[in-house]
Amino acid sequence: MRAGTLDQWVTLEQLSEGQDEAGQPFTDWMPVFDAWAAVEPLQGREYMAAMAVVAEVTVRIRLRYVPGVDSTMRVKHGADTYGIQSVIHVKSAQRELQLMCRRVQ
Repeated sequence: MRAGTLDQWVTLEQLSEGQDEAGQPFTDWMPVFDAWAAVEPLQGREYMAAMAVVAEVTVRIRLRYVPGVDSTMRVKHGADTYGIQSVIHVKSAQRELQLMCRRVQ
């Protein structure tokens, strides 16, 4: 993996549950780590659903290997949020991850 291709700053987040100061339960996305990555758009389409136009974007996000990344997490990239569809360990060498993601509305 060439470091020069990792030119986008992303944040991986995980859904966290807990209690606030008043003891009320909450569920929120909490950042796990930030990393440099390559965000590569693969496919985009628009379709009608429930009388509204829905835009769907699929991307591949490549980053250095980090243990514990799974499909329950999501990726923040600027103003966009992507749900992780699958995690690919490239050549099982623990050097690179490829995240196949879909933009969350």
